[in-house]
Amino acid sequence: MLSRRQKTMTLMPTNWPKRWARALTALSAVALLSACATSPTGRTQLQFFPDSQMQRMGIEAYGQMKDQEPVITTGGVVDYVQCVTDAIVEHVPREYADAQWEVSVFDSEAVNAFALPGGKMGVYTGLLDVAQNANQLAAVIGHEIAHVMAEHANERMSTQFATAVGLGALQVAAGDDRDRQRVLAALGVGAQVGIILPFSRLHESEADVIGLELMAHAGFDPQASVALWRNMAKANGDGPPEFLSTHPSKDRRISDLQAAMPRALYLYEQALEMAPAPDCQRPAELSGAS
Repeated sequence: MLSRRQKTMTLMPTNWPKRWARALTALSAVALLSACATSPTGRTQLQFFPDSQMQRMGIEAYGQMKDQEPVITTGGVVDYVQCVTDAIVEHVPREYADAQWEVSVFDSEAVNAFALPGGKMGVYTGLLDVAQNANQLAAVIGHEIAHVMAEHANERMSTQFATAVGLGALQVAAGDDRDRQRVLAALGVGAQVGIILPFSRLHESEADVIGLELMAHAGFDPQASVALWRNMAKANGDGPPEFLSTHPSKDRRISDLQAAMPRALYLYEQALEMAPAPDCQRPAELSGAS
């Protein structure tokens, strides 16, 4: 005698892969509709994961990085990075300021910085050779804080999840057809180039604009952001084509910053009327401009 489960499997129609694929696609569509959020710029986003989970992941990742990489804990470089960070964090809108912001300076030649959900940030000493003054460093820190404000990590994970579910449904529908399997393999590349990478570039561009206004509110000269990315272009040389990169091209980035500059300069002038610019002194042990 067959169990209910066995009966169901026996009575399954021969075209069940297509039906299952349609069901997965329908479930994905429901998830997409129920996971809409809005970024600080008013852009509609996908966010499947709760804030508490994202913050927990960010804090755990931050702790692991501090355990695995050398961290400078005291001295002029730490004071300098902390000064710029504190000045910008003070102007993060209240609805995004609930995180306990913390920044660490990693002793590494990598030209890099990051911010994670939960308000955890890292600045690598290699970046300080490229960001040659406090205004340029503010452009980087404002940009990284903007990623957290806009919940880009959640959106990236949600986009990758939705893409994987969609491709999984197609994989079931393809069955053992080798030709269709090859097409699906190509679709995997297409999904990376056509969906995930453009979202990453969009995130970078959005963080540039949000970060530009953050640094201006804090009294840092937003025009330094353009100089920063010119320095980045010199330091990094030729990168991959923009359509295969997670970041916009340097020329595209500078063009977008210049387009957003009039409003940022207005905010900067307003900030200076209310208070002097932050007095974050670049320490003597760092090379480059003061």
